[in-house]
Amino acid sequence: MLRIAVPNKGMLAETSAELLAEAGYTGRRDPKDLHVIDPVNEVEFFYLRPKDIATYVGSGALDVGITGRDLLLDARMPGAREIEQLGFGGSTFRFAGPPGRFHALSDLEGLRVATAYPGLVDGFLDEQGVAVDLVPLDGAVESAVQLGVADAVADVVSTGTTLKQAGLEIFGPVLLESEAVLIGAPVEAEGTETLLRRLRGVMVARRYVLIDYDLPASLVDEAVALAPGIESPTISPLRDPEWVAVRVMSPRKTVNQVMDALYAIGARAILVTAIHNARL
Repeated sequence: MLRIAVPNKGMLAETSAELLAEAGYTGRRDPKDLHVIDPVNEVEFFYLRPKDIATYVGSGALDVGITGRDLLLDARMPGAREIEQLGFGGSTFRFAGPPGRFHALSDLEGLRVATAYPGLVDGFLDEQGVAVDLVPLDGAVESAVQLGVADAVADVVSTGTTLKQAGLEIFGPVLLESEAVLIGAPVEAEGTETLLRRLRGVMVARRYVLIDYDLPASLVDEAVALAPGIESPTISPLRDPEWVAVRVMSPRKTVNQVMDALYAIGARAILVTAIHNARL
């Protein structure tokens, strides 16, 4: 059986469970369950702390896992490798310090930097040739400067509001753009490719919809330029020889603009249908 590590809590847990369910797997029903077997799909799920998943997978104890790229890099497990981006759980890591004190990364040389991701930050600063005294914390990193524990911090930034409220200013380069990823052990296990194909199918279904519409045959080229699809639209004849029916996959986020454009050139009976799963 394929052994899969899944986050048991935190912002990645719920979406990971939904992704696997949409991919056809049967996970836990009780949030207290730490181990679930899905005999139909020949997989075992192990529900673990997100920070520990890279360690279990990198050591080969488990075959694959879902975690954040930030947690993967922070674990610094040579055996764990990123297989696929999963398109959720996005976050950005930045440096911050008292306003006006820091302008470049080199300004941190020899100073104290507080972070909940010491492995990630240490690796980044090593690459940049900047030596600091890291202060590992488990949370509330933004308070470290005010309380005198550190001179600057390295933390997850969304809007930057929390840092501003703590009297801090973002500076320097982006450490990392992170998101949820599927990671694998050093040796690929049987069943990994099936899991990956299923997850990709769900991600495609989330990003695309089907658009069906009728159109004068003379306008097909113009319509295809507006909505080219993944490979090529399906075009079928109608009883009226001057009209055709068109079906095409289109990105979900721009579907209303595409519908407006198709209607403007003469398309009618435009229908949009959700895609529940796909194999491309």
